[in-house]
Amino acid sequence: MGFEGKVAVVTGAAKGIGKAAALAFGREGAAVALVDFDEPRGSSAALEVEAAGCQALFIAANITSEEAVRKMVDQVVERLGRLDILVNNAAIYRQGDILSTSTDDWRAILETNLDAAYFCIKYAVPAMLRKGGGVIVNIASEAGLVGIKGQVAYNVSKGALIALTRSCSVDLAGRGIRVNCVCPGTTDTPLVREAVARARDPAAARRHLEEVRPLNRLGTVEEIAAAILFLAGDQAGYATGAVLSVDGGYTAQ
Repeated sequence: MGFEGKVAVVTGAAKGIGKAAALAFGREGAAVALVDFDEPRGSSAALEVEAAGCQALFIAANITSEEAVRKMVDQVVERLGRLDILVNNAAIYRQGDILSTSTDDWRAILETNLDAAYFCIKYAVPAMLRKGGGVIVNIASEAGLVGIKGQVAYNVSKGALIALTRSCSVDLAGRGIRVNCVCPGTTDTPLVREAVARARDPAAARRHLEEVRPLNRLGTVEEIAAAILFLAGDQAGYATGAVLSVDGGYTAQ
């Protein structure tokens, strides 16, 4: 695949899909900036990327703040010299239908899952243009493609992220920047494990998540990372505005 000479920024990189993507980019030769508010885990993840033989930079940042994102991008360019690939992965999840979702939860989910991606794209694009272009991969969800019961704010945030992907793809195509989206199905991540653990019967909750998809299992973070790298690579050079479902067949039903 090969990303030698490229600089990739991955948000929400301290664990789960973000960490797996950062490690995968590092193994393929990219310098990687790992962005997360969790400094201990993020620093540890950066050390793992370095152990793969590539340059890694951890940046502790609250990317729901526009100013924090601007400073983050400046730091990436200053320390690593350029910005070629942006992976908008940071997200939070809270359950609740339209009646039980508090205004605070609604705002927190939209700020983290949507506003942060908007800020990151807004400030990454000028840096990409200075080097002739780049690639953005947004991490949405199967929840952005279908209505999943009891998680209205999360569904909305991920559907809007797909719309942001498509809008930016047509706006930036003529400027050498491709924008695509991966929609993972339920994946075995710390976020999912925490949600399952809160269920009345965690074992039954996990079985349900597995059984509702034709492949009858959860995805792995490595499988999602592979999809991210595919869309970020030159072999997918004709893909922009693409929405790639990696969900065990859930949305094909």
